[in-house]
Amino acid sequence: MRLLLVEDDALLSGRLHGDLEQAGFAVDVAANGVDAEFMGESEPYDVVVLDLGLPGRSGLDVLRHWRAAGNPVPVLILTARDAWHEKVDGFKAGADDYLGKPFHVAELLARLQALLRRGIARPHGPLRIAGLELDEDAQTARVLATDETFELTGTEFRLLRYFMRHPGRVLSKARLTEHVYDFDAERDSNVLEVYINRLRRKFGRELIATRRGQGYILGAGDA
Repeated sequence: MRLLLVEDDALLSGRLHGDLEQAGFAVDVAANGVDAEFMGESEPYDVVVLDLGLPGRSGLDVLRHWRAAGNPVPVLILTARDAWHEKVDGFKAGADDYLGKPFHVAELLARLQALLRRGIARPHGPLRIAGLELDEDAQTARVLATDETFELTGTEFRLLRYFMRHPGRVLSKARLTEHVYDFDAERDSNVLEVYINRLRRKFGRELIATRRGQGYILGAGDA
């Protein structure tokens, strides 16, 4: 899943970037409100962590502009401004959740996972699709039929999680690339095919089907 982190504190931003990547997110960073608003409008993020006290443009204004333009991306506000009336302002501007500083990274990650589950109407608990159970904390996948567990690389995990969050949908190479990689990653479509084939070798070729001229679909057999 692809995440936009909007934070002007370079030290905090650097720490969070590493924590979020380790948790399986492809992370882009913006340090001011103007860049954040542009990136949120032009890139298909799955979730945003947004500070309010930003240079150039306030986080609330950024959020208001996104919502006015019809951008539904889930937004978690992360800020030192934790007075109740400021939280109300954030929710009125369109925030989905609010976490005050200081905070524990584990709570931030739990809240992000809850937002992502809500976006696909997914029940609480492990993600189970196509005969697999995904452990999002350990970044492993278990084959339910055999109880065999496989460790996943960062890219394999992000790719499999995106497939499992969108079962039954044909996903184009462009869409997969947009949601699995950050700005700085290699986006060659041939590289994406390498990782899809790695997942097929681990879990069987029938796990991810090819729809020629369209993309890929989870668990529908090759066509």
